[in-house]
Amino acid sequence: MDYTNLKNQDQAVFKTIEKEKKRQINEIELIASENYVSLAVLEAMGSVLTNKYSEGYPDHRYYGGNQIIDLVENIAIERAKKLFDAEHVNVQPLSGSPANAAVYFAFLKPGDKVMGLKLDHGGHLSHGHPINFSGMLYDFVQYEVDSKTEKIDMEAVRKLALKEKPKMIVAGYSAYSREIEWDKFKEIADEVGAFTFADIAHTAGLIVTKKMSNPVPFFDVVSTTTHKTLRGPRGAMIMCKERYAKQVDRAVFPGMQGGPHDHITAAKAVAFGEALKPEFAEYGEQVIKNAQTMAKEFKNRGYRVISDGTDNHLMVIDMTSKDIDGKTVEAVLEKCGISVSRSTIPNDPNPPMKPSGVRFGTPAITTRGMKEVEIKKVVEWIDKAIQNRDNKEVLKGIQIEVKDFSQKFPIPSA
Repeated sequence: MDYTNLKNQDQAVFKTIEKEKKRQINEIELIASENYVSLAVLEAMGSVLTNKYSEGYPDHRYYGGNQIIDLVENIAIERAKKLFDAEHVNVQPLSGSPANAAVYFAFLKPGDKVMGLKLDHGGHLSHGHPINFSGMLYDFVQYEVDSKTEKIDMEAVRKLALKEKPKMIVAGYSAYSREIEWDKFKEIADEVGAFTFADIAHTAGLIVTKKMSNPVPFFDVVSTTTHKTLRGPRGAMIMCKERYAKQVDRAVFPGMQGGPHDHITAAKAVAFGEALKPEFAEYGEQVIKNAQTMAKEFKNRGYRVISDGTDNHLMVIDMTSKDIDGKTVEAVLEKCGISVSRSTIPNDPNPPMKPSGVRFGTPAITTRGMKEVEIKKVVEWIDKAIQNRDNKEVLKGIQIEVKDFSQKFPIPSA
């Protein structure tokens, strides 16, 4: 983008943005929840639509002058419906956790019982962690992954549901690398009379490319962020059955939010349009190929991969197999120009701020055009850095190699 006006008006902010742009160009991004938007998405985010206030919904606003804003929001809605085979879509949620809060607000009352996956087993804070609003407001009981396979045991989920009789069952996770058996979750929920809620924030982009199964057509309600694998702006949306449309819309506005961010709505529409193109399906397929190559390379080098592999875009590696913790690995790799996120492992003996694992993801590097050959090189650098974590010269050498390598794979919006 042309930052001429910003450069002339505010050097401090302009220089900071330039530094971040250079960091992104020169480094490797392996954080599973990050990606690079297209220049078209970036331009929509920086549009004059940010000047408008539009509380309400298309044709039902609380401010005048929203005729064009209505057009933008309707484009986003119709494209999202087509992508996910959804009956109703609300594109106004500002981010993932507020979207989940709106879902709970639409279907539950404070104190209602809900089932969600434990955080250290791959769940999300908003799926019932006691320090999060979800755990404070609702009576969460949490299921776990199997101690041996480290995959979700659906029979164990069923037994817990029959025992606890939750009003809602939450599926969809932030650090779980396997395909989710949506149909079995639906069967269990129907058996106990619970609502089904899928949080597909991490896998939405893989679902629309039909590389992973889609819960939207038969779950009661589904939320997702619009960045991550969907490669759009930072934001979220909620999809639901038509019969729940009114209560979901009311939960978002006026229940949880005021006016939507119309410039972000436009950027969502652009990203959805990109996701409808054939090349996006190729992208989704390569994301998974890259992740599976990465998991295999880690295993070949003696690392323990949680659940022994991946079906999606991410994996969690137990770093205790190399006598190191996840926080230390994160810091070591940052010195080399490689960004990752520390992560708990199932039944982690270490505290959350210094967990045993690291979560790796391939959406961002795949957007830059990296494929299996490059993935193997990246894992080689990671392994070398971990083995030489106390050798400043080796780490500096890796950093120089990473910089030269990264510049060969341009960022679309830089």
